[in-house]
Amino acid sequence: MEEYLLVVPSELEIIKQDFEKWNSELEKKIERLEEEKMHLRLDVDVQKLEAKKLKKGKNKVEEDLDSLKTDYKKLRVSMRIVGLGKTSEQWQREIQEERNKADEREKKCQETQVQN
Repeated sequence: MEEYLLVVPSELEIIKQDFEKWNSELEKKIERLEEEKMHLRLDVDVQKLEAKKLKKGKNKVEEDLDSLKTDYKKLRVSMRIVGLGKTSEQWQREIQEERNKADEREKKCQETQVQN
């Protein structure tokens, strides 16, 4: 007769088992979420470091650009003072003027020789 008896769990036992199963699943989810949270924090830290490096690089590039602008301005001033900043037309006019002066000197020199 004992063979035919089935043990039927009580309603409380069924609820308890369901609760334990549900609790176990939630614990696993919590563990996964905590791991994910840790990975996200690491990603944020890495991105902050990269952003910091990029800002430093940007500042360095801006400083270099400012320095180049200053050097360029100084170079342009020097070129104007020396005369290197002239256009080809300005150079041609200056060359023609110098040729004319040289021709005048040569004529004066020849006239002086003729008079002597």
